[in-house]
Amino acid sequence: MRPTTPTAAGTLPRWGVLAAALTLTAADLALKALAEDRLTGGPGPQLLGLLELRLTYNPGVAFSLGASMPTWVIVALTGLITAAVAAYAWRTAPTTPLAGRVGLAGMLGGALANLIDRGLDGVVTDYLHSGWWPTFNLADAFIVAGAVLLVLTSARQGAPAPPGKDSDPWT
Repeated sequence: MRPTTPTAAGTLPRWGVLAAALTLTAADLALKALAEDRLTGGPGPQLLGLLELRLTYNPGVAFSLGASMPTWVIVALTGLITAAVAAYAWRTAPTTPLAGRVGLAGMLGGALANLIDRGLDGVVTDYLHSGWWPTFNLADAFIVAGAVLLVLTSARQGAPAPPGKDSDPWT
């Protein structure tokens, strides 16, 4: 798949990534609210295929790392990372193939959802538990799947040729 060149029409992929990311953010936040409503004080974990529904709260980041750090530090750091992902997505969307843009939207949507969730009460709501992996949420799945998709797209696309060097690379 050949990337497009950035033009005035290149803003369409940018807005598409943003719209998809915001849609994924809204979906995750809605499911977190539903999980809190249905699983708080309930009869216990409910089996959902290979996953258990189990309500937990993560004060840290991935795998509860940094759980003892002040909340404002974690919010600030994750906010900076989310802003960096957003800037990267905005800058590269016009030349990124569709699959890569989907990956960018997943990463940005998941990061934004977890940032908003943490900003509300200092913790991230997790509700999916496999029994062998730490409890996670849909935003976490968006981030991981998006990163994998972006890496696979980047590996398939290869490195761009340097400008003006379309002939022999050794000259």
